[in-house]
Amino acid sequence: MKTMRLYFSCVIYLFILGNLWGQTHYLAENGRMHFKSDAPLELIEATSAELKGVLDTEKGSFAFSVDIPTFQGFNSPLQREHFNENYLESKRYPRATFVGKIIEEVDFFAPGSYEVRAKGVLDVHGVKQERIIKGQLNVTKDGISI
Repeated sequence: MKTMRLYFSCVIYLFILGNLWGQTHYLAENGRMHFKSDAPLELIEATSAELKGVLDTEKGSFAFSVDIPTFQGFNSPLQREHFNENYLESKRYPRATFVGKIIEEVDFFAPGSYEVRAKGVLDVHGVKQERIIKGQLNVTKDGISI
């Protein structure tokens, strides 16, 4: 089986879910996820604008999910086909998930920019790996982006 190392960079727009969960849970319904491979023969890069997830600001925990076939932006239709059929087998493994917790303490109610690390389990192609992913978390009056 061919494998490809993926680097995920998430841009997730989180909005208040409403009174159902109160102000400690934020929902992402159409976040963005970007990946770039380190394939030796060619650059493989794509983005999905259909990431979904939830962030619990009280616990600093999160769960994000993206359907693999929603990635766009490959170098060619053939590259996208190979990505879905040969590399990630998106019919057999249609979804990637990242579930975990933000390591640093963050005041989610104080506007600002925070350098954070997210520790969790990344599940891609049926393979679960514990990962620590660095990112920037921005708190504004309109919401939270990671």
